[in-house]
Amino acid sequence: MQDGLVDRIYECSVVPEAWPAVLDEVAALAGSAGGLLFSARKALNWTASERVADVFAAYVEEGWFGKCSRRVCLMGREEPSFFVEHDFWSDAEIDADPVYRDFFRPRGLGWSAGTGVQVPTGDNIVFSVERAFSEGPVAAESVARLNLLRPHLARSALVSARMQHKRAQGAAEALIAMHLPAFLLRAGGEVVEMSPLGTDVSSLVILGAHGRLRLADRQADALLDDALASLTSAPAISARSFPVRDAAGTPRQVAHLIPVQRGAHDVFGDSYALLMMVPVASDRVPSATLMKSLFDLTPSEARVASGIARGDTPETIAASGCVAISTVRSQIRSVLEKTGTSRQSDLAGLLARLGATAPN
Repeated sequence: MQDGLVDRIYECSVVPEAWPAVLDEVAALAGSAGGLLFSARKALNWTASERVADVFAAYVEEGWFGKCSRRVCLMGREEPSFFVEHDFWSDAEIDADPVYRDFFRPRGLGWSAGTGVQVPTGDNIVFSVERAFSEGPVAAESVARLNLLRPHLARSALVSARMQHKRAQGAAEALIAMHLPAFLLRAGGEVVEMSPLGTDVSSLVILGAHGRLRLADRQADALLDDALASLTSAPAISARSFPVRDAAGTPRQVAHLIPVQRGAHDVFGDSYALLMMVPVASDRVPSATLMKSLFDLTPSEARVASGIARGDTPETIAASGCVAISTVRSQIRSVLEKTGTSRQSDLAGLLARLGATAPN
């Protein structure tokens, strides 16, 4: 995946006018006409590629958004993946669906790949790419390319959603608009500015010598160091979302490290990255959704993590997924790294505590 596209995705986090061009690039990876982003908390906000913007203006204004079951299906799936129509419906069901039959197909569309993200803050985010009906469904290899971008899209869209897709005039305004504990950092981790809610995580965040931000959770602090270093060395593949535990080992926040790229410097000045903290505890998001959506797990890693949480052995997980045991062991190593755990027993304990703090 091109690092330049990842940079542009993160630019969109606080430069909402950059989204249409980026959504065009994302759609092109799937041979599609255009892309769109919906976010909803108290109000619906959306943006789209120029080629499909008029279509989705009508989709919202004429009430099709409320009638469409695609969004509900996407939000109902826990896997951190893009999905296509045939993941939910047969050809006959698609043909009979009035949204496809009477809205998308008359406008030349009718195939898509989409993904949903639920965040404990109440933000619901949907991405999709829209493909011409005449060109057939979005292929599996295109979905795989989109899945490589999914963690970056989700992180950037979370910031956009918190700011209601509006561009702030400066760092202070942006940090206030996020309504979350957030810290602007230099490359060395020194705090440039923090949001008013930054004090809410004072038990988890330590301001050390020279204003260097440290996390009281040593495993999370090591992940933060690695993530800061990887923003320039491996921007397209580095994991930048991880749990932050309290002194008792209970996950309290999910830290998201978001690089300040390109036009975002107009808002955040010469800052290097934004560290945003999202609470784990929630009465609306199941623990599995939290785990899979926020920890940068791939669909296969999420399946492995779920198996570990159930107490399955690597051999059982391999057999149930019809994959080699070596593949499962590699995926387990990746999950351990992304969640800041060192052993399978530690991972199982983390997931159990997530389940205790985020009830179904």
